[in-house]
Amino acid sequence: MAAKFIIIPYRKARGGMAPGEMRQASSAASAEKIAAAMADRFAGVAAYAVEVDEETGDMTSPRLLAKFGEIAELPSS
Repeated sequence: MAAKFIIIPYRKARGGMAPGEMRQASSAASAEKIAAAMADRFAGVAAYAVEVDEETGDMTSPRLLAKFGEIAELPSS
């Protein structure tokens, strides 16, 4: 397992919030800065730290680092 940092922008959609294209960052601080910079273009932006299984690519244990605006809950599988 390896720690990764991701940023997910959200747009308002029928029935809630829809995630946009996920971006990766090199560190927690970088993820927070990218999320902050994207915040004015989306209904919401979230930066997460996740554990990634290098063999399968599965992501688990999302931990919210920063939140701007309205976001959807991620499954905590």
